[in-house]
Amino acid sequence: MALPEEFHEIAKRVNNWGRWGAGDEIGTLNLITDEVVREAAACVRAGRRVPLALPLQPDGVQTGVIPGRVNPLHVMVQINQELFGPGTVACSDDAVTMGLQAGTHWDALAHVSHSGKLYNGRPAHTVTAHGGAGFAGIDKARHVVSRGVLLDVARARGVDRLAGGHAVTPEDLERAEEFGGVRVGAGDIVLVRTGQVQVYLAGDRHGYGYPSPGLSVRTPEWFHARDVAAVANDTLTFEIFPPESENLWLPVHALDLVEMGMLQGQNWNLEELSTACGEERRYAFLLSAMPEPFVGATGTPVAPVAVL
Repeated sequence: MALPEEFHEIAKRVNNWGRWGAGDEIGTLNLITDEVVREAAACVRAGRRVPLALPLQPDGVQTGVIPGRVNPLHVMVQINQELFGPGTVACSDDAVTMGLQAGTHWDALAHVSHSGKLYNGRPAHTVTAHGGAGFAGIDKARHVVSRGVLLDVARARGVDRLAGGHAVTPEDLERAEEFGGVRVGAGDIVLVRTGQVQVYLAGDRHGYGYPSPGLSVRTPEWFHARDVAAVANDTLTFEIFPPESENLWLPVHALDLVEMGMLQGQNWNLEELSTACGEERRYAFLLSAMPEPFVGATGTPVAPVAVL
């Protein structure tokens, strides 16, 4: 089924193709300038560090709904092995098999295509079985450090967790700005808290994924207008699921990644950060969220840390 005209109209309004040159592969990460990082460092006052990643474990957030996206399988490949003979230093080593987007992760710009195109108008067939992403793979996003802003939409609405059918709108984002006494600006990495990850943390893996609150198809225009560098949230699908419009699947992915060239992240645990920001009465912080540089990958695990 073809994408509706309404989608294409939004796509035209948020499109960044050519904005940083025809060969650009990092999109809105270009907005994280040296000045932005210097200002982000000034957000560190207490030195309080808050980890934002879920544990990588066999009973992680994946339930088999997405083919091939398997939770981490951790095995030992040597245990206390004296590699250089009896009595020498012994080593233990491990190996992991997992989907790169199985847990807390970033989506690369090459993760999604529509109408046969990736970000910057590159053909979707540049993603291949043996080479992976030939253009805009996650290895191109070499440094993701900037000012992070928590938009605690749930708390701003007076609840601990948004209902499964709640589509987060630009009005919700602005209410969260007011709640946190902060304004999102150019080069910021925005973290949108819905509270949905509580469902997973309570042991309901299936309920975590469906039904789920998430970003509305109206939000990409808001992020584009604010020149946001990247967005992450605490849900499995990032956008509301089931979708707002029948048979329009993952439109926010397509608008963010393909049209805008904006990294997006899922399965971030924002619960401790919500508490910390409330206690510190500050909703902006230094955020380090470095991708693992898998060459040609369409996504990567990430272990983000907010420093207040």
